[in-house]
Amino acid sequence: MSAIDRQRLERALLAEEAAFARAHPRSRALFERAKAHLHDGVPMGWMTRWPGPFPLFVDRAQGARFRDVDGLEYVDLCLGDTGAMTGHAPPAAVAAMKAQLDRGLTFMLPTEDAVEVSAELARRFSLPYWQLATTATDANRSVIRMAREITGRPRVLVFNWCYHGTVDEAFATLRPDGTVGPRPGNLGPPVDPAVTTRVVEFNDVPALERELARGDVACVLAEPAMTNIGIVLPDPGFHPALRALTREHGALLVNDETHTLSAGPGGCTAAWGLDPDFVTVGKPLASGIPAAVYGFTAEVARLFRARTSVELADSGGIGGTLAGNALALAALRATLREVLTPDAYAGMIALASRFAAGVEQVIAEHRLPWIVKRLGARAEYWFRPTPPRNGAEAAAAVDPLLDRYMHLAALNRGVLVTPFHNMALMCPATTAEDVDRHTAAFGQSVQAVLA
Repeated sequence: MSAIDRQRLERALLAEEAAFARAHPRSRALFERAKAHLHDGVPMGWMTRWPGPFPLFVDRAQGARFRDVDGLEYVDLCLGDTGAMTGHAPPAAVAAMKAQLDRGLTFMLPTEDAVEVSAELARRFSLPYWQLATTATDANRSVIRMAREITGRPRVLVFNWCYHGTVDEAFATLRPDGTVGPRPGNLGPPVDPAVTTRVVEFNDVPALERELARGDVACVLAEPAMTNIGIVLPDPGFHPALRALTREHGALLVNDETHTLSAGPGGCTAAWGLDPDFVTVGKPLASGIPAAVYGFTAEVARLFRARTSVELADSGGIGGTLAGNALALAALRATLREVLTPDAYAGMIALASRFAAGVEQVIAEHRLPWIVKRLGARAEYWFRPTPPRNGAEAAAAVDPLLDRYMHLAALNRGVLVTPFHNMALMCPATTAEDVDRHTAAFGQSVQAVLA
């Protein structure tokens, strides 16, 4: 097996940082100006994690490419970390949004688009009832409240190193002694996560059964496959066991498909024939306009309706003034009908397979102990020789220095990948040329740091 020379890696990263700084004077100037009134010079704190001494500032984007303020063009395989899985400014969605702009944006009242959107979601995910939210975080918070109200139970069960937006209950992890505590970096948790949350490792059926048997879990909040710590796929039989155990122990099951929508038009729920009580989805559904949805079964609707009243419908902690606004619904309808179609997915998934094959070829050529995993239109390479089965194994494989180098080296060669892990996502506008450009950049970057 080949190995990475850590001294060469450090030198290569310094060289890439210098090249990045030389190529982006306008981005650097804007970053310096931004520091006057934007904390750390960025609109959101996590933007400081982009590779390089300062972030790129974007000028415009179309399809699978974007241009920065210095006039340089990039293949975008990050796509807003799924938010732009539709591609940037897809014509059908843009036309629908433009048409709605002259007719009003938000009313606190439904439009005809709401009827069409809910019917299409029901068809895709096989759940009859739907509600609108502004973000997937909001959708997840809403279903957690619904589950607690229906079951009368206080706790949520999540998987170690899970991703569910900024839901407080999900920022919990397993300590080395097996107890539950706050995730590293969890800012100001309102209560000790051990009060609200049970945590088990993904694919650990005995641990799942043990924690559900305590009888205090309202719902299991789960991605069908883990994504934000890297793609961790379920073992054969894991999902049937998860569904059987939640039913046996009276907990509701939530599939968060916000990232796993890459698996197909109905996410993993449809692709794998899953049978959850709730589904939540956000990010790409409205082609970049903030919008999210949550769906549930007829039985959940019946139980929830029996415990709520019209008089108190606006004070239950569920909802938002801008949720389900007319602009978002117009974008949702166009995206579902004309952008994220079955034909589009077929092309995206084929390109993700091409991406994985290209990276695997470079890995094999250099005999590196790395692997590639794929989930539909999403693919990711790992600096470990075997697939991780859970979040702890995935987290242990993270190599921040190597990550930073690989991302910046790709960026300097005109390819953007997701900064927090080694993920590439395809959109309907991605081409084979775009994928092959990444493969070439990946090969060059690896060659430069081998021992």
